Amino acid sequence: MSSSLAKGAAAEAADAAEQSAFRKAVKFGFTGQEIQGGVMLGNAPAGTRSISFDGQPVPVDEDGKFIIAFNRDAGQSAQMVATLENGETIKKFFNVAPRKWKIEHVNVARRSGGPSAAFMARRRPELARINAARQVKSDSKGWRQTFIWPAKGRISGMFGSQRVYKGEPGSYHSGVDIAGGAGTYFVAPADGVVTLAADKPFSLEGKLLMIDHGMGLNSAFLHASKILVKEGQEVKRGEPIGRIGATGRATGPHLHWSMKWNKARIDPILLTGPMG
Repeated sequence: MSSSLAKGAAAEAADAAEQSAFRKAVKFGFTGQEIQGGVMLGNAPAGTRSISFDGQPVPVDEDGKFIIAFNRDAGQSAQMVATLENGETIKKFFNVAPRKWKIEHVNVARRSGGPSAAFMARRRPELARINAARQVKSDSKGWRQTFIWPAKGRISGMFGSQRVYKGEPGSYHSGVDIAGGAGTYFVAPADGVVTLAADKPFSLEGKLLMIDHGMGLNSAFLHASKILVKEGQEVKRGEPIGRIGATGRATGPHLHWSMKWNKARIDPILLTGPMG
C-alpha cells in the first residue's frame, strides 16, 4: 500500500473513531414516566440544533432542557428525533405504558340529538376564548418546577375515568377533581402567566381560569366562585389565584384541575405526586 493510501485509510479510521466516540458522548437525560397521561423533562446535550416529538417541533431552553408528554390515549410507542449541529440525527423511542382507567358501564343510552342551537350560540365564543388562551406561548419557567397541589381535599374525580353507555364510550374526565370547601382558596401549582380569567361564568366550566407554564404546558381551573387574578398577570407557585365554587355544570363545590401539553391531555397527579 502506498504511503498516500495508508495515510488516507488512517484518516478515515480516525474520523470513524471520532464519530463513534461523538455518538456515544451524545446522551439525552430524562426524568418522568413513559406512561399514558405522563410528562417527561428532557436534557439535550450541547450541539443539539432541533428536536421533534412524533413529528412536532419541541422548543429547547437555553441550557438544553425541554418537555414532552403523552396523551391519555397515547399509543404504545412514541419517537423523538434530534438533529445535531453537524447534521447527524439521533432517534429515541419511548415505550408508553398503558393505564387501567376507571371505566363505568351503564345500561342506559347516551342522550341523542346533540346540543341545542341556543346552547351552541353561547358555547362557540367560549370555545374560541379557550382555544385562544391555549395558543398563548409565554416565557414562563413554571414547567421546570416541581408542581404542588392547588388545593387540599378529597379527590372526588380521577383523570381519565370514563362512562360507557350501552357500549358507546362517553367523554373521559379531563382532569382531577378536588372536593374542597366552598370559598376555599386555591393556589398556582407552578409559576405561570394568566391566559384566561372568565369575568362571567362559562356554560360548562363556570368561572374559568387558565395559566400558561411555558413550553406548551398549561393548567385550567374550573367552577371557581371567584377569580383573584387578571389576564396577562404573572403568578408564582403557591400564590392564591381563586376560590373554590360550584359555578357552571357542577353538582357541588369542587376544583376541577386539568392540564395539557400542546394537544396532549395529561394527568396532574403525575406532576405532583400523591396529595400530602
